[in-house]
Amino acid sequence: MSQTIVKKNHMDIPWHDFTDAEKDEPVSKASLKEKASVIGRVGMMFLSCGTGAWRVRSSMNTMSECMGLTCTADIGLMSINYTCFDGEACFSQSLCLTNTGVNNSKLTRLENFINDFVGRCDSLTCEQVHNELDDIEKIHGLYSPPVLGLAAALACGAFTFLLGGGLTEMICAFFGAGIGNYVRSKFTKHHLTLVLGIVASVSAACLSYAGLFELAKILFNIKMQHEAGYICAMLFIIPGFPFITSGIDLSKLDMRSGIERLTYALIIIIVATMTAWLMALILHLTPMDFLPLHLTLWQFILFRLAASFCGVFGFSVMFNSPVKLAASAAVIGALANTLRLELVDLVSFPPAAAAFVGAFTAGILASLLKKYVGYPRISITVPSIVIMVPGLYLYKAFYNLGVMSLETSASWLASALLIILALPLGLIFARIITDRSFRCCT
Repeated sequence: MSQTIVKKNHMDIPWHDFTDAEKDEPVSKASLKEKASVIGRVGMMFLSCGTGAWRVRSSMNTMSECMGLTCTADIGLMSINYTCFDGEACFSQSLCLTNTGVNNSKLTRLENFINDFVGRCDSLTCEQVHNELDDIEKIHGLYSPPVLGLAAALACGAFTFLLGGGLTEMICAFFGAGIGNYVRSKFTKHHLTLVLGIVASVSAACLSYAGLFELAKILFNIKMQHEAGYICAMLFIIPGFPFITSGIDLSKLDMRSGIERLTYALIIIIVATMTAWLMALILHLTPMDFLPLHLTLWQFILFRLAASFCGVFGFSVMFNSPVKLAASAAVIGALANTLRLELVDLVSFPPAAAAFVGAFTAGILASLLKKYVGYPRISITVPSIVIMVPGLYLYKAFYNLGVMSLETSASWLASALLIILALPLGLIFARIITDRSFRCCT
């Protein structure tokens, strides 16, 4: 039987065709077309990591200044339109990604490349620059699908406790999320479409949780209320990174990027929650309150610190962060998220106000830690507050909408939106205080 060949919808760009491999002149002395190709490729590589328009444009500006060019760029979620000027002529290009995602490891390598490029601009040829960028692109993900499944299991198991679940819910969510994200990782690895990956992974997570829960009922005669944790098994799909970066982009008036990122996040949310709702109807699962945990105040605080650390660490690994970077984000996330939860419990802070304080704290701590660990700020801040994104609220809003409990649905949705708005605002104000260049609009 002949194998069907799937033709690429996005053609590969032959970057080396822009350069003359025989030339020994440095990139700073190259033609406008060669310089612009390097700038555009670097911008696209940054964009492919999931970072916002501000960072993409900053990297392109740094390279332009080193090569004596002026660059203007219009940046979206998947594409860049840019023009380079050298005082005599201009060169414009429109470039587009084939897919998007989050890759903190690649982002860190690109940041290091930009920092080194400033000092090596007069010694590297265009061909050498593209060769180094080839090496960065060759390293895709740091982790295999089983490891990514384990990271989601750790994150969602910890998330379950933070939302009020007990040991039974944590164990079931652990295995459900692990299987679900393993399925998603395999689909992503084979370049299958976004919607199919979401539906398959959320379905696998819900089925795994329900199957394990039924087995536990037979073996240990556990209470029906423990089925409440099935929602937590699919929270690995919540697009915290694009949600938060969209808010940051909008705050800097990068309207195109901000709106496109927000739309992308909403697509994932709608498909995931609709799939989970349909699975709940099929499996006769109902969202309900968790059984109370009989813990003292200090036990709650200690367990929340540990669970927040594990949750943020797991999400950071899912974002392809190296272990040291994931641990750095986890330390900040543990402190910021525990503070947020205790403000709600002890001081009766509104959840949205507590989320703002938590995100602000994470932003300040990340700015202090960045000097010592050397990682991009966004690689630390966003993973550290992703665990604060109210995925449970969003699901309950959609579930109640589906069963036509409109008042309940509106209440959950309003609470979720307030928290989602508060999280990027907290990071933005922390960045304004600690980063002089970010607070300016030039």
